Amino acid sequence: MKDVKEAMEAFHQRLRDAGLKSTRQRDVIVETFFKIDKHISVDELLVEARKQSPRIGYATVYRTMKLLVEQGLANPRRFDDGQTRYDPEFDKEQHDHLICVDCRRIIEFDDDEVLARLNKIAADHGLKLRRRSVEIYGECQVTDCPHKAN
Repeated sequence: MKDVKEAMEAFHQRLRDAGLKSTRQRDVIVETFFKIDKHISVDELLVEARKQSPRIGYATVYRTMKLLVEQGLANPRRFDDGQTRYDPEFDKEQHDHLICVDCRRIIEFDDDEVLARLNKIAADHGLKLRRRSVEIYGECQVTDCPHKAN
């Protein structure tokens, strides 16, 4: 995340605009989410948030992530592993994903040639590309992949 402080300020402003209040647990969860800046599940975020505040519960993390999605600060993604993972959306360029089917590693990428091709495909069908979601699934080709699950 480019600027966690800026993301937190945006979150607090959106809470105020929605007539909601900030809580310490909510702030810990949101700050942890933006600091980690990766695709993370509620379970994984709970583990990380509890390092700062051990009393945070699963339901609080779940509700906070739902709120972040509603406020446009997180994007729920499903990468074919049965879990919803959340991608921080604050001040982030649109990007695509490579997903390893072996170790579940997710790699963000942005490629001008891919984008140009997608724009052409859309135009060929009478559309102007507004947003995209490209997910490419592959198998690790690294023999001793450090990310591969045991």
